[in-house]
Amino acid sequence: MKRNVTLEEISDGNLYEANDMVKADCQDCKGCSDCCQGMGDTVILDPLDVHRLCAGLKKSPEELLGSVLELGITDGNILPHLAMRGEQECCVFLNTEGRCSIHDIRPGFCRLFPLGRYYTEDGFKYILQIHECKKKNRSKIKVKKWLDTPNLKQYEKFVLDWHNFLLDVQEVFYETEDETLIKNLNMYVLSRFYYTPYKEDEDFYPQFYVRLEEAKKLLELGV
Repeated sequence: MKRNVTLEEISDGNLYEANDMVKADCQDCKGCSDCCQGMGDTVILDPLDVHRLCAGLKKSPEELLGSVLELGITDGNILPHLAMRGEQECCVFLNTEGRCSIHDIRPGFCRLFPLGRYYTEDGFKYILQIHECKKKNRSKIKVKKWLDTPNLKQYEKFVLDWHNFLLDVQEVFYETEDETLIKNLNMYVLSRFYYTPYKEDEDFYPQFYVRLEEAKKLLELGV
């Protein structure tokens, strides 16, 4: 999601890498679930997030989308996000004790928080958002430990490649006034990357990159 703000407005002004220490550790978020409420449509999911949820919850993408997940428009792209429910707009996976019921398979957005990503032409760095988390006296922790994500280098490549692909899709949207083309392209991305299941007994990343290369070729052809 694009944000028209400066680093100084939203962060401590530093750029971090995976092996850097950052003051992000919320001590297991004991007694706090603020970041799991009132998030609207901002907890956007990438294809790996949905694959993890499908595998962990033993449900199909169709079963998740329309129940615990919803579709929203982000910078022109139609993408799934976590659903919020009730007067407090709580995440659907927040249990009655105020704890995450899917912590082991939580989305990348949740693993990252209160960190964020700052994208450049060369890739991205991590930033510490200073207005997002209300937890006081956070401890220092290594970025990669906080992210708690296997094969982090591969995951970071995936995040960057997916980000750049969505930017390429957005360029198509900006350059055309053909509403049918925009709709069809959005539906293609949803169908190919989200609704079509990935094989659970095979590594996610090779499957994803087969689809990504196919989609890039279609964009080059001006579909």
